[in-house]
Amino acid sequence: MAIRLHYNAPVILTFSLIATGTYFLNASTNGSLNSLVSVPGNFNATSIMDYLSLFLYVFGHANIDHLLGNMSFMLLLGPIVEEKYGGAKLLIMILLTALVTAILNILFFHEGLWGASGIVFMLILLVSFSNSQQGKIPLTFILILLLFIGKEVYNSTQADNISQFAHIVGGIIGSVFGFLLSKRTSSVN
Repeated sequence: MAIRLHYNAPVILTFSLIATGTYFLNASTNGSLNSLVSVPGNFNATSIMDYLSLFLYVFGHANIDHLLGNMSFMLLLGPIVEEKYGGAKLLIMILLTALVTAILNILFFHEGLWGASGIVFMLILLVSFSNSQQGKIPLTFILILLLFIGKEVYNSTQADNISQFAHIVGGIIGSVFGFLLSKRTSSVN
């Protein structure tokens, strides 16, 4: 019996490959992609590049630790979510989370934004719904919400270059998707 590699989670694996490739290309060209893979702190409504960045910033990462941290969680949690909800729904969730987080960051903050952390927090909260049943809130969801979002609220009081806001928004969006999609999948079964 031959053992073959299986591209088991195409959305997550493709996302991870693009993010990794983007990081190394950007690093090897001294940040030439920065304007495309980060939402600027001063968004220009007349710039097509700034509009593209509303979605593409999730592929940019500040350093190798940022990339490895996000990709580790993506590859750990993403396949579970992709198997449960399907690739098309997951792609829509990623795009919506990226867009909403970017728009809110532009409206409320004047710092740039980059990285897949909001997507990761969406996955963290979504995975807690992976075995939920209609009419029931998983205790794991409550605990994850308290631990991860509570930690980000606390960390937001610290002076660092991390966007806890993006983490919190991603977690909230993941929670909304979890509630909405668990009702639909439970009523179909």
